[in-house]
Amino acid sequence: MKSPLAESQRGALIEAMLPDVPFDGWSRAALRAAARRIGVPAAEALALFPHGPADFAACFSRWADRRMLDRLGSLPLDQLRVPVRIALAVNIRLEIVEPWREAVRRALTILSLPQNAPLAMRLLYETVDGIWYAAGDSATDFSFYSKRATLAGIYAATLLYWLGDRSPGFSDTRAFLDRRLAGVARLGDARHRLQTALDRLPNPLRLLRPLR
Repeated sequence: MKSPLAESQRGALIEAMLPDVPFDGWSRAALRAAARRIGVPAAEALALFPHGPADFAACFSRWADRRMLDRLGSLPLDQLRVPVRIALAVNIRLEIVEPWREAVRRALTILSLPQNAPLAMRLLYETVDGIWYAAGDSATDFSFYSKRATLAGIYAATLLYWLGDRSPGFSDTRAFLDRRLAGVARLGDARHRLQTALDRLPNPLRLLRPLR
């Protein structure tokens, strides 16, 4: 199990690496420069990331997730509807990495390698699970998984859109996200109306329910 101290050191090193990543990539050279910057012995820093670039990308994602959750924890989310909480969380996650967009791009390049596919999926799950947790999701049935699968698709699409967005304040990305969330909400409303209609059918016709 990773110790809290080691996680704290990893986070500090990742943060210190960020200014160099656009030039050196998520590399051991960038790690050594970061270690010098914050006074960590190079050998100790290297030992904290035994898998090199994949570890850097993973730690960067988790660093951003923690900061997102910290910010969400200080907000009065109870006063907001769940879709608004989700949109707010995604936008905060993007705001956190906004100064480091090239670092995000390079991390995604690493995670897109075939050998890193399981890690990429795990990190995506961690992000959307954190968002749903912060939004107050308490589902324990199948919807627990369907909610996360749906948000994973929306978040991944929004992140890719954001990487190419040149609009002021990333307003186009916000609009893109809002459209995707609205589409899911409309689908959910339609399914609820269908469920209600099927529940009102005479008993023999309820056999149609599994076909919905």
